[in-house]
Amino acid sequence: MPEPSAASPAPSASPADGLRFAFGTLTVLPAGLTRWDRPAARAGMLCAPVVGLVVGVLAAATGLMLLALGAGAPLAAVASVAVPAALTRGLHLDGLADTADGLGSGKPAEDALRIMKQSDVGPFGVLTLVLVLLAQVAALAQAYGGSWARGALTVVVSAVAARVALTLAARTGVPAARPEGLGAAVAGVVPVRGAAAVALLVAALLAGAGAALGAYDAVRAGLAVAAAAGAAELLLRRCVRRFGGVTGDVFGGLAETAATTALVVMSLG
Repeated sequence: MPEPSAASPAPSASPADGLRFAFGTLTVLPAGLTRWDRPAARAGMLCAPVVGLVVGVLAAATGLMLLALGAGAPLAAVASVAVPAALTRGLHLDGLADTADGLGSGKPAEDALRIMKQSDVGPFGVLTLVLVLLAQVAALAQAYGGSWARGALTVVVSAVAARVALTLAARTGVPAARPEGLGAAVAGVVPVRGAAAVALLVAALLAGAGAALGAYDAVRAGLAVAAAAGAAELLLRRCVRRFGGVTGDVFGGLAETAATTALVVMSLG
């Protein structure tokens, strides 16, 4: 995959360029991606929550369809977890597993990065995947068991919160661990103020959506975004200290960490 180049200035990217970059790099959905420069990467990472909205709506629609057909909340939960995995080719889950293997290896940064690039999944990765997927399905089953509307809202909030974490992780000052790969392509492209503004706007919009179900759901949706961003930030700082920066695998791990945190918060109460 080509990477944005910093060798020469590039023209500013339009919102359409940003959406094409975001959908082209974060999903399997056809996007007509044509630009790979830094301005397009910046616009794309600012648009990442829009990708989360589309993924979340498709996942929620699948879960609701199964509920309408008579399936129980657990099966609807499994389907709602499977759809985002399919739409991302499982790259976020793979990134989570690789990041867990790298962090758990206890080896120097260069060796840990080499472990993360290997095609096999180690014991830390397997254990992390199992626990995360179980937590996601259990949290969603709880939400769907409360009401179909709350379940759908939970799916959307988690998917959007996961992409907000990517926007925040692509902010200025966060280095890339390698000179190549998706991590290097998007590392440091988003201004700090822009990333913060997107996160606050998304939290406010999701809280507004939750208000349709009641004041408690409004607060819970806003808190879910905040908690997801906080959990992802802790992992991000750990990875930067451990690996010297971010990689594509780290971005995947951040997305799954944020999504799981948001699901847990939304399932409480």
